[in-house]
Order: sequence, then C-alpha cells, then structure tokens
Amino acid sequence: MFKRYYAFLCQTVYKIIPKGEVAEDIIQELFADLWRKRGQLEFTGSIQGYLRRAAVNKTLNYIRDNKFRFEEEEQIAQMPSDHSPAGALVEMTELQGAIDKAVDALPERCRVVFALSRFEQFSHQEIAQQLGISVKTVENQITKALRILRDELAPYIKTDS
Repeated sequence: MFKRYYAFLCQTVYKIIPKGEVAEDIIQELFADLWRKRGQLEFTGSIQGYLRRAAVNKTLNYIRDNKFRFEEEEQIAQMPSDHSPAGALVEMTELQGAIDKAVDALPERCRVVFALSRFEQFSHQEIAQQLGISVKTVENQITKALRILRDELAPYIKTDS
C-alpha cells in the first residue's frame, strides 16, 4: 500500500504545503499512524479516497499546529517600520488562534470539503468525485462552513458601517 500510494499522497499534500520534505514527512507520519491503528481501521469506499482524506486532514492539522511559524516572518516583513511588531504579533497570534479554533470546530465533512475547496482549490465537481457526494452537497457544505466561520470570527471582522 505504501509503494502504491506514497507518490500520489505526497503530491496531494504538496498542493497544500509546497515543501517537498514537509509533504514527505506528513505522509510518512500518516502511514505510521495507519500501521499503529491497523486493527481498528474500517475502509468504506475506495482506499485511495480514504488515504487522500486522511492525508488532507493530517495536512490541515500540520498547518494548524505550525501556521504561526509559516506566517510570522512574512507578516513582520510586510509591516511598516513604524508599526510595533510585538503588538501586531499578539494580534496575529490571537486571530490565528481564533481561525484555527473555528476551522477545527467545523463538522468533519464540512471541514474536509472546505479544506479541499479553499486550501487545495479543488472545483466542486472534483470534491464531489473524491468524496463520493453530490455537487449540491459540496455547495451546501461550503456554504455551511462559511456561515459558521463568519459567525465565529465576527468579533475579528471590521465593518465600515
């Protein structure tokens, strides 16, 4: 199974995190997790679809856990010189925590559909095919995710009114 799906899964992760070593590490970790849980796993549907979902979820968890590290330098580099990096860092950390918490709180299907749409830029048709659901279900899940995220992040959204 490792030999058959390793390259495919690395490419899937690489679309989300374009760093080869990171993608390989995530997939190796995924296979190690699967090996440890081999007695508990139940596959319904295609193994490739299951592995793809597991890889995307593992990648999302990696992003959540390491997001601050990825964006910290970029955000500080873009700040005007008179802007306090410490204050912005606190705000950024708080906002990132709220975003991570809101995304993590999404129902499983909603989170996966949202991630494939927004992080991997899959079309609704591609998501439907990968997950074995209708395009309308994909649209409904994205709408639901956006509504939940908008509600959860309302305190952080500035409006002009």
